[in-house]
Formats: sequence, structure tokens, C-alpha cells
Amino acid sequence: MGDLEKEVALHHEKSTPKDASSSNTSLPELSWTDAEERAIRRKIDWHCVPIVTVLYMFCFLDRVNIGNARIQGLGKDLNLQGTQFNWALSIFYIIYCLFEVPSNVLLKAVGPRFFLPLLVSGFGLVSLCTAFVTNFGGLMAARAVLGVFEGGAMPGMAFFLSTFYKRGELLFRIGIYTSAASLAGAFGGLLATGLAKIPEWGVAGHTLHTWKNIFFFEGLITIMVGLLAPIWMPTDPMTAFFLNERERCIAAERLVREHRADPAGKVEWRHVKLAVMNVHNYTCGLGFFMINITVQGLSVFLPTILKDLGWESTKAQLYSVPPYVCACAVAVAVAYGSDKSKQRGIWLAAFSVLAIIGFAILRWVSQPNVRYMAVFFVTSGAFQGGPGFLSWAINNSAGPAVRAVTSGYVLTLGTIGGIVATWAYIPDDAPKYHTGHTINLGGQIAIFCLSIFGIFYCAWENRARAAGKRDHRLQGLTEEQQEQLGNRHPRFQLWT
Repeated sequence: MGDLEKEVALHHEKSTPKDASSSNTSLPELSWTDAEERAIRRKIDWHCVPIVTVLYMFCFLDRVNIGNARIQGLGKDLNLQGTQFNWALSIFYIIYCLFEVPSNVLLKAVGPRFFLPLLVSGFGLVSLCTAFVTNFGGLMAARAVLGVFEGGAMPGMAFFLSTFYKRGELLFRIGIYTSAASLAGAFGGLLATGLAKIPEWGVAGHTLHTWKNIFFFEGLITIMVGLLAPIWMPTDPMTAFFLNERERCIAAERLVREHRADPAGKVEWRHVKLAVMNVHNYTCGLGFFMINITVQGLSVFLPTILKDLGWESTKAQLYSVPPYVCACAVAVAVAYGSDKSKQRGIWLAAFSVLAIIGFAILRWVSQPNVRYMAVFFVTSGAFQGGPGFLSWAINNSAGPAVRAVTSGYVLTLGTIGGIVATWAYIPDDAPKYHTGHTINLGGQIAIFCLSIFGIFYCAWENRARAAGKRDHRLQGLTEEQQEQLGNRHPRFQLWT
């Protein structure tokens, strides 16, 4: 019995009459009503979802504000030549990729309540310091260090939520917090417009203006948010300060029963093997890779793409807001519908079609207003895909330790798409960006195909398990060893 189960059992021993039989104090005797579970879930929602949404919004804001800074004079002031701006973007994703899985393993050992806010404060500080860079080398160094802190943020937040929610509850919550990427795009455009207009200030030799104000003030706000986050953020269900003793036991036990694993368990090599050897994770990882080419590319280059439609800097900043607002609403709606229908692939496939249409218009139509409409199609069709593929992979991984590795592993594969995205839109391809739009068009077509493949693979595997064709995996194993099969257990059903 795991540590968490022992704590739950201890609760029963305290609350059970002394003359009760030992069987009455065992873990399975804990029961609760649907109304109790709903009330506990609402409390968890209030204390977990808003805080990770805010944290991720600032995470994404500090990542993509370089795109807003670019059209406010960053390239000119730092004398960036040729593809140096693209290199500054690439180094971030390269370092980010290297730190995703190690950061998630460390998070599992340390706990999220202080580790995640530490990452947030760290990348806020780096963003603030970026306001003082004076050349290409300084910009490269700042972006590399930013990647160290941001590398663990998104997978860490996804894992954090997975320790509080059942599989059917997860995507809607992940969809809400990852919709913060869209909010950051919208908020970033508005904020950059205002900050860039602050008159020059500072001391001799270190004056701040236009693009420098964007980095400085957005970084400062992020640091403050990160420092305050632990006040509201819980660590896990069994220690949640906003639940009473019975509610903590229920919150923990409902996950133990669904995942057949102790949420307090540590990451072991067998967990890594289960995640890496899972065929479905490759489908989700490759899908996330394709999604990130679009999402990360547009997040950084959208202000530039809009400016090249013929609009001046301030107008381009403001026109970047509505597509992000639309993407945010669609992402939350899709996450809700997907959780309710208990399906992932069909939603991913359907909305990839919308993005395909958008990129086809951007590639072959030249009228500015029509191309701007296509941006709405692209953001609405693509931005919901990231949380969709991530939650699909997490849903089909059994046990919190495996899910911790899975989230970091899938996101690492996806992050490589961010590296590709930094080279999709290069100066020589302006203002039509035919190459970038063609790459993204191909990526969205691949996402459609991967989604369909994922549906058929999971359905085929479920039929094989129902027919007893996977029962041989149980032969010769003890009950404990059978439970350690995780998502390979014949009774574990995959989400389609």
C-alpha cells in the first residue's frame, strides 16, 4: 500500500468505531455521494485552474513579447542582421526542449507549490533583464536562460492538474489554462501598444523606451505574480489546505481508484519505459510537433505578418488582438465538448480542417482583408490542438508518475516544432511568406492524418483488449506486478 493509501486508511481508522472489524477500516470502504464529489471538484477548480491559467499567461507573454518588441525597433537598436532574429528565437526552443523532462521529474520530487512559482519568477526576471541587452550576443544569452526556466512550466502545470483531476475532467481544465496562450497574445498586443508609448525614462546610459518598456514592465509584473502564487497554490489533494480531512481523502482516493496507482509514488525507470514505449505518445508528440510549428510561429511572427499587410506598427499590434480572443473562446469550448463526449481525435481532426482552409487562403490569396480573415481560421483551428494532443496522451497513460514523464516527453517532441517555427518566416520571404504558410499548411494536413490514425489505433487496441487478446500480459504476474502494467493492462481502456 502506497503512502497516500496509508494516510487515507488512517483516516478510516480514526473515524471508525473501535469494535468494527478490520475490513471496515480498509481503503475500499471509503464512499461518497456524487454531490460530495462535485462540491470537492468545484473547490479544486477554484484553487487550481485560475492560478495555473494566470501563471501560464505570463509564461507565454514573456516568451512571445519579442515579436511585439521587434516591430517597435528591437532589431534596429540591436543591429540585427539577416536571420539573427530567427537564431534568437531558436536558441530559446533548443534550451527549452532540453529542460522539459528533467524539470518535470524534479517537479515530481520537490512538489509544485513552490517549484512552479519559482520558474515563473525566474523567467520574469530574465524578461526584465532583456530590457538592458545592447547587442545580438546579449539577446541570445537572455533567450537561452529564458528557455531554462520556461522549459518546465507548461508540462509542469499539465502534470500539476493531472494530480487533481480524473481523466474525463482533465482536458477542459488544461484547455482553460492553455487558452492563456491566446489571452497572452491578445493581452500582449494591447499591453505592448501602451508600454511602447511610455516616454523615455531611466538614468544616463540605461534609458528605457518603446521595446525596452515591453520587456521591463512585463517581466516585473511576472515576478510579482510568481512570488504571490504559493499563497493560493496547493501541493496535492492529500495536503490541500482548502479541503477538510474527509474531503482530502475523497479527492485523493477517487484518483487512486481510477488510475490504480498512488499519486505520491516517485518516478522510476519502469515509468519512463512505459511512457517512451507507448505508441500513442508518438502520435500525440508528432501532432504536438506540427501544432507548435503553427502556434509558436504565429505567436512570434503575427505582428510582423500583419505589419507586412500594409498596417503601421500600432495598428498591427491592435489587429493581432481579435484573432487571439477568438482562439481562446474556441479552445475552451472544444475542451469542454471533448471532455463531455470523452473523445479527443475527432475534435482535433475537425478543427485542423479549419486551419487548413486558413493557411490555403494565406498562401494563395493576396487581398489584405481576406488574408486577415484567414488568420482567424488559423488561430481558431490550431490553438485548440496543443491541449488536445497533450491531454489525449495523459488520458491514455496510467498512474501519475507515468503521466509526469508522458507530459514532459510529449511536450519535448512538440517543442522541436517551435524550433522549426522560428525558421518558417524569414525576412527574405516577406511580405507574402509563401514558404512559411506552405510549411504550416502541410503541418495541418499531417495533424488531420495523425488524428484519424490515433482514433483508429485506440479503437483497434480497445477491441483487442475486450476480446481478450492482451490477457497474456497478466500471465505469471503477481497482483502488484499486474497493477504496474499501467496503460498496458488489458482492462485499461484508451480514449479515442
